[in-house]
Amino acid sequence: MRSSPWIGAALAAVLACAPDASAQSTVYKWTDSQGKVHFSDTPPVEQAKNVTQKRMGGGEVDVSQLPYATQLAMKKSPVTLYTAPQCGDPCKDARALLASRGIPYAERDAQANPADAEQVKKLIGALQVPVLVVGADPLKGYEESAWQSALDTAGYPRTKLPGTLAPKPVASQAPPKPPESPPPEPAAEPGK
Repeated sequence: MRSSPWIGAALAAVLACAPDASAQSTVYKWTDSQGKVHFSDTPPVEQAKNVTQKRMGGGEVDVSQLPYATQLAMKKSPVTLYTAPQCGDPCKDARALLASRGIPYAERDAQANPADAEQVKKLIGALQVPVLVVGADPLKGYEESAWQSALDTAGYPRTKLPGTLAPKPVASQAPPKPPESPPPEPAAEPGK
């Protein structure tokens, strides 16, 4: 059976418009003051009971599909990004930088998990996000040039190979718990 050229073009157009199946989102589940259970993509605004947060979509990174230089850098200097839901643009920019370079990383929510909050305090002496850890070296606050330099030093390629998907962040292993203290403050951006 022969296919006509327009079928291939139509299929390519449909696939180009399809949503990214690898995209991740966060789903919050909580119980309101009247006992009603809610699910939402935004954290609860009111005082809620039994708040849980779960990353949906994505999954583990297939290491064998990554460039060899990235595989070596991952073994020598794994990357962890500490964030919080209220972090805003600094955390968004941090994720975008890691995705643009095709760097696999573990993302930890310092607000939802007390153990992660303690780790951030231990690493930088304060509860501020974002914090990037490359190997054993923490970087406080998002500063693109410093982050690029740390990733370069660790051996991560500057750009991902054409045709490769950006690795998905690996969700935290421990189940998130509701915050017991005020949320971490976003670090001030340099020059602002």
